[in-house]
Amino acid sequence: MKQENPIGQLVPFDDLPDSAFVRLNQLLSIGLVPFSAATTWRRVRAGTFPKPVRISPQVTAWRVGQIREWSKCPSNFVADCTKSKHSTCKGSAS
Repeated sequence: MKQENPIGQLVPFDDLPDSAFVRLNQLLSIGLVPFSAATTWRRVRAGTFPKPVRISPQVTAWRVGQIREWSKCPSNFVADCTKSKHSTCKGSAS
């Protein structure tokens, strides 16, 4: 049986479903994104990091599944390809 998460504690990233959302400060604090917030936004604009979803006028977040896809092969990630369920990492060994 799974324990319930006490209020105020974050669920570990690996335990989140692909459909969950995660904020930038969470990505930075757990070290999943190895660069600064400014670099993250530059990479979003360049298409080399997943685009966030605007949840409300002042809240943006990333889909966990897209972050997982990016983390598999960050050097060859193309933001427009994240919609494909059959995306592959070009140049990597299988």
